[in-house]
Amino acid sequence: MVSKISAGIEITVETFYQSDYSNPLKCEFIFAYRISLENHNKFSVKLLRRQWFIFDSNTEHREVEGEGVVGVQPVLGAGERYTYVSGCNLKTEMGRMNGSYEMENQYTLQKFQVPIPAFDLIAPTKLN
Repeated sequence: MVSKISAGIEITVETFYQSDYSNPLKCEFIFAYRISLENHNKFSVKLLRRQWFIFDSNTEHREVEGEGVVGVQPVLGAGERYTYVSGCNLKTEMGRMNGSYEMENQYTLQKFQVPIPAFDLIAPTKLN
């Protein structure tokens, strides 16, 4: 699990290998990740967009961006937390992700970036 606070937003990431959905013989490794965002600011924030950089250990990388997360643009009041689960597929049993969220101060409507700390995606078989 990794955690980081930037611009008053705490981001915590926990990853899970999805063996039931993976097929190593076809180079399909599926991972899930749970992200919690906690607003430590004195104002409400809205998560507008996300941008991901996904790196596979075969040196392949891709970028994913879009509005909100899992189909929503959550608003977090001061002290509130929002948690969601999403997933990622890799062609190898190891990879890494990082990225950023574009947030908006709901009082001033000023937009700001919050970096998502890098986290590893590792199949348990690779750890043996």
